[in-house]
Amino acid sequence: MSQHRAAGNRVTPGNSAARKTGASRHAKHRVARRNTPSSTQIVGLTAALAAAAGAVGFSHSSLASPTQANSAVNIAALSGGSSLSEVTTARIERRQLATRDSSRVELTSTDATKKQAAADRLSKARAAKLDATRALTAKRASSLAAAKAAAAAAAEKARESATRCEMMISGYHITATFGQGGSRWAANHTGTDFAAPIGTPIRSVMKGKVIFADWAGAYGRQVQVEHADGTVTWYNHMSKFSVEVGETVYAGDQVGAVGVTGNTTGPHLHFEVHPNGGSAINPMPWLREVCGLNP
Repeated sequence: MSQHRAAGNRVTPGNSAARKTGASRHAKHRVARRNTPSSTQIVGLTAALAAAAGAVGFSHSSLASPTQANSAVNIAALSGGSSLSEVTTARIERRQLATRDSSRVELTSTDATKKQAAADRLSKARAAKLDATRALTAKRASSLAAAKAAAAAAAEKARESATRCEMMISGYHITATFGQGGSRWAANHTGTDFAAPIGTPIRSVMKGKVIFADWAGAYGRQVQVEHADGTVTWYNHMSKFSVEVGETVYAGDQVGAVGVTGNTTGPHLHFEVHPNGGSAINPMPWLREVCGLNP
């Protein structure tokens, strides 16, 4: 047996080659076993790559740059089909996120445009309202100025009317004077008679207030007008009245018409003047001095 063992260990050209081949085969197997990762290592590497891919998918903003992101994606792709699906999902999510961001930018721009348009419309409406207010204010100011001017004109007219005088009658001739005596009167004549056709208008000599408008016996239909200085003028023998008690009349306003009422022999105006409502005075000097009239 020792001889056989020895023979087996003896180096011959045949068994030398065989030994070398066998030794080489065993060495390759050992290298292969050392280079082939175990199942535990594969599982750990797969989990690590999956985690990296997940980080890429859900926290892409944590990557420092697109190059790092692509590296992570490439590593994840090496871990298998499941990791590749996760990488694809991550890319889709990134694209969707970019699309949403772009849409948000577009919506924000559209909202800004709408808000600006609304602001412009509001500004125009306010400007139009302000213009309308200004126009209304100007119109009111103009109306107020016109009203003030009209009031001033009326006041001026009133002042002029207070001192202005008008002849009581037209188309007349004097038939009796103040103080004249005769059988026609119970005493001396207390006024001046202005004869004119029946119906001839009789006017107030100056501005005043009507204090009497009624039948007055021998005077017939009579109107009395009190003036600003207290003087009262009488208009007698009228056929009708044109005013009422309490009415304000201006110089030249009609108070009645020529008639033959009362104690008279023909149509005429019997005109009297009573300073401060007292006794009658001669109308002719009064008409000249106070009113500037020369009948």
